[in-house]
Amino acid sequence: MPIGVELPIQLPAFGEARDRLNLSSDRVLLLFMSRIDPKKGLDLLFPALEILVTEGWDFDFVLAGTNPQDPDYENEIHKQIKNSSLADRTIITGFVTGENKFQLLRDADIFVLPSYYENFGISVAEAMAIGTPVVISDRVHIFHEIEQSEAGWVANCNVEDLTAKLRLALQDRDERIRRGLYGREYAFTNYSWSAIARQTI
Repeated sequence: MPIGVELPIQLPAFGEARDRLNLSSDRVLLLFMSRIDPKKGLDLLFPALEILVTEGWDFDFVLAGTNPQDPDYENEIHKQIKNSSLADRTIITGFVTGENKFQLLRDADIFVLPSYYENFGISVAEAMAIGTPVVISDRVHIFHEIEQSEAGWVANCNVEDLTAKLRLALQDRDERIRRGLYGREYAFTNYSWSAIARQTI
């Protein structure tokens, strides 16, 4: 059976997560929400974001997730951010669930997951369902669907291409909105449990 996601029928009000995290509504918000694990491509994402900082792009970055199985790696990631040019624009939330998770997905302008391997990508589908455009790697299993539905941008697993795709996403608000709407439509048509039930039947 295909993997499905719980999709919110009514979107959370915009701004609730930003208010809780004391983030400006005037800055683009990039969100990574996944397990803090080497396979998730943070070694690609951090250098890409650092390049964008040097280019003068104005954004906030939220790192949401944890890894109880490998706390040493998680601590190393936190130290890496603290000692980088991302420190003054990054908020680390730890693991988020329920309404807080959907509020954060709602307030994000771009959801990013540059994994080296992802057999589906539940968090990607959840971001799409909220209407947030995604920037993912071509190792996330549903990258073909993202390309075909124009729900976001797909990058190769290298810093240069990930930087280029993030740059495209940052520079055009209207395009982000358009791709977010396409993603939401695609998620409801293909990833909701009711849609999966119809496909199975």
